[in-house]
Amino acid sequence: MGMDPVGRGGSSAGRTAEMEYVELGRTGLKVSRVCLGCMSFGTRTWRPWVLEEEESRPIIAAALEAGINFFDTANMYSQGVSEEITGRALRAYARRDEVVIATKVYFPMSDDPLDRGLSRRHITEQVEASLQRLGVDHIDLYQIHRWDYETPVEETLEVLDGLVRQGKVRFLGASSMWAWQFAETLRLSESNGWARFDTMQNHYNLVYREEEREMNPLCVHHGVALMPWSPLARGMLTGSRTRQRPEPTLRARTDDYGQKVYTPEVDFEVVERLLEVAAERGEHPATVALAWLLHQPGVTAPIVGTTKIEHLAPALAAVDLRLSEDELRKLEEPYRPHAVQGHS
Repeated sequence: MGMDPVGRGGSSAGRTAEMEYVELGRTGLKVSRVCLGCMSFGTRTWRPWVLEEEESRPIIAAALEAGINFFDTANMYSQGVSEEITGRALRAYARRDEVVIATKVYFPMSDDPLDRGLSRRHITEQVEASLQRLGVDHIDLYQIHRWDYETPVEETLEVLDGLVRQGKVRFLGASSMWAWQFAETLRLSESNGWARFDTMQNHYNLVYREEEREMNPLCVHHGVALMPWSPLARGMLTGSRTRQRPEPTLRARTDDYGQKVYTPEVDFEVVERLLEVAAERGEHPATVALAWLLHQPGVTAPIVGTTKIEHLAPALAAVDLRLSEDELRKLEEPYRPHAVQGHS
């Protein structure tokens, strides 16, 4: 592509990261072990920490140069602008058959009460809008962003199956929900001969491990790929946030959702243990946190978002960092159970 391999560097120990590619569940798609999350690309009128297009494109270009071929966005990120920016950048820097593009549907796209959810009408309208914004003729992975309690799940699954049969969508994925709900979708898809969900994008990281109880084992059993969101806990696992400075960045200060999800009084015990292990290994804390996640059963590709190009290097270095059993135990030991978060 003729670009400098920005962000390809390894850890502070000088190790160079080599991208690995694994199968995405049972889809046959080979994806990089790091997925670039594109929520931070869009317009500041949506969130003050979001990057505009001219700031976003170098990060996408660097990710491609580093070997990342998996990109995740959603229709609601910057109300569609993220899809537009992501699509234009990928068309500029890569061939369509070189990348796996994922997007999502569910959240409101306007104040219109019909312009949200997982009804036949909304999904049918939004898939066409996403295809147009991304500038592609098909979406590799189309995901439901949350569970819709107002629409019969059979209606949702049937219309998604139709999109696969029409070729507008290649594979289907889901995001945070209760394990019993996901199990029901798998049962209904199998009994009706519908395309099933091949991926689960759930909330999972070192300071939030409640998914280990039900959802993760369910997905492993059914060959569903896990692609966790917020793998660095909204920056908490990067080492930049401490007990003394819990909100050092604009993102941390203005991210109302992140402030609701985590529990600093117990989470910082995990963060402090992470810093110890990272220091012992001579690695960036984010590298160790992501490496821990990549060691977990069923995890295919954590979704890593960034607002700075230099943040790519620690994420890439996690791909070939092998942690010992003792290090894994040390990282996990301070964890305390949490109330379930991330399903809404």
